[in-house]
Amino acid sequence: QVQLVESGGGLVRPGGSLRLSCTASGMIFSINHMAWYRQTPGKQRELVALISSGDSTNYTDTVKGRFTISRDNAKTVLLQMNSLKPEDTAVYYCNAKIRQRAYRDFWNYWGQGTQVTVSS
Repeated sequence: QVQLVESGGGLVRPGGSLRLSCTASGMIFSINHMAWYRQTPGKQRELVALISSGDSTNYTDTVKGRFTISRDNAKTVLLQMNSLKPEDTAVYYCNAKIRQRAYRDFWNYWGQGTQVTVSS
């Protein structure tokens, strides 16, 4: 089995910073990409940032220049969030596309989510 465990959410004032961390564990042969999504009540889950196995990155327009996705090691992804705004408030989910054995398909895995609240 594969698990993604997130940490680092919380309450922060507008303009503040938070760092989210997500570590993958279990039977893992290789990881294609790791990403962060977020979701607010009544809305679809949206991609925030993604980092490929080659370390190329993509960001949604609303976080460009404020958020940075990076890898701490092969199985841990970080999301540094600066200049946070109230509209960044959401549950943030870690996502990874993982192959558990050689020559098998990649599957999508999700963390349990961590709440980020930006409020004064």
